[in-house]
Amino acid sequence: MTYQTLISANALARELDGAQPGSLLVLDCSFELTDAQAGRRAYDAGHIPGARYVHLEDTLSAPKNGRNGRHPLPAPEAFVRALAALGAGDHTQVVAYDNAGGMYAARLWWMLRWIGHGTVAVLDGGLAAWNAAGLPLAGEAPPPPVAGTLSLRAPLAGTVSYGTLCANLDSGERLVLDARAPDRFRGENETMDPVGGHIPGARNRLFRDNLDASGNFKPAARLREEFLALVDGRQPAELVSQCGSGVTACHNLLALEIAGLPGAVLYPGSWSEWCAQPGARIATGAAT
Repeated sequence: MTYQTLISANALARELDGAQPGSLLVLDCSFELTDAQAGRRAYDAGHIPGARYVHLEDTLSAPKNGRNGRHPLPAPEAFVRALAALGAGDHTQVVAYDNAGGMYAARLWWMLRWIGHGTVAVLDGGLAAWNAAGLPLAGEAPPPPVAGTLSLRAPLAGTVSYGTLCANLDSGERLVLDARAPDRFRGENETMDPVGGHIPGARNRLFRDNLDASGNFKPAARLREEFLALVDGRQPAELVSQCGSGVTACHNLLALEIAGLPGAVLYPGSWSEWCAQPGARIATGAAT
């Protein structure tokens, strides 16, 4: 069976039981924005058996130059090589999880789709759901991986650039959905970037609103209802997802996919790139 959005903890445990070499790759994406090594420490303390660790800033991002945001995308070819080195092949089912409600795992999910690999899912509820199901953890890293043969294929996910969004400010052809917390969207309590505010015309959809009280994604019908109410009749292909640095924006893209509303694209540089551009237009306060 293939999984392309979510997989439950119990389903993952069944898939791990007797999985053939190269058929399943579980990746721990745990991270903290304020402590870049916290995710590795959490992985070392206990992870899903057989899982390998991927670091947001080493594997899922490229170097920063001061103008390309806090977590710029790597070159697709470099990302393909990195995932192949971890054991991914063209037919590997990849499962991503973290300890933050899918905040970082969704970035890996989106990036694999970006390089054309569709058999990737996020563990619904993350490590907390695995623990709640009473499933075992491992403390030792698995043996070194056997490299897989992963190809760069036609993308299943798209992006837009800063220039495209600048032009959109006047045309209004696309609607930007901002995944940051409401106070940061309004330009208040900004601690991650040097300038507060949001892209003019954007609407706010905090990524954590995609989750229920247990930390699992809300049902597809509920997500669909909430997103349709927010976008006022816009088609998914007209939507652009952004956040602070292109990470939690992927959580909204995953939620849209679960809701049966595929086709939205990512602004990878997001607010951290936008606010670093000379003359960028900035709005503050609540969305109008």
